[in-house]
Amino acid sequence: TDSRTILDMGGAEKLLGRGDMLFYPSGMSKPIRVQGAYITEKEVESVVNCIKNQNAGPDYNMEVMEETAAEEDNKHDDYEDELLPDAIEVVIDAGQASISMIQRRLRVGYARAARLIDEMEKRGLISGFDGSKPRNVLISKEEFEEQYKEG
Repeated sequence: TDSRTILDMGGAEKLLGRGDMLFYPSGMSKPIRVQGAYITEKEVESVVNCIKNQNAGPDYNMEVMEETAAEEDNKHDDYEDELLPDAIEVVIDAGQASISMIQRRLRVGYARAARLIDEMEKRGLISGFDGSKPRNVLISKEEFEEQYKEG
C-alpha cells in the first residue's frame, strides 16, 4: 500500500522493514521514524503454542454457568422499557417500523431504539429483519389498545 494512501504524505517507502516504522503522535505535523521490536511470524506462533501447551484450557464450574444463564434469560424476559408503548404506537401510526424512525420520533439514541425494535419483534408485533427494508407492523391499533392501554 502506498504511504500516501495511509499517511497523506510520502515517507513509508524509505523504511527498511524489520521494525523500522513511522510513529505519528497526535499534535505533530509529520510522523517520526522509530525502531520498534521486530517479531517474526514464526516467533509469534512459537509463543502462542507454548502458552497453549502450558494451559489445560478453561475450567468452568457448570453450576455457576447454568445459574448465570438462567439469570440472563430472566433479565431479558422482564425487559420493559417505559417507552415501549410509545414506540409501538409510533410504528402502528406509521404502518412500518425502523430503528431510525424510532430514534427520530422518540428522540432516543441508536442502542435504545434498536432494543425497542428487538423487543417488538420478540413480542410478535413487527416482522423480522429484512435488509434495509422497514419492518411490517403485525398488530392493529385496536389490539394495541386492548393489550397496553387497559393493562
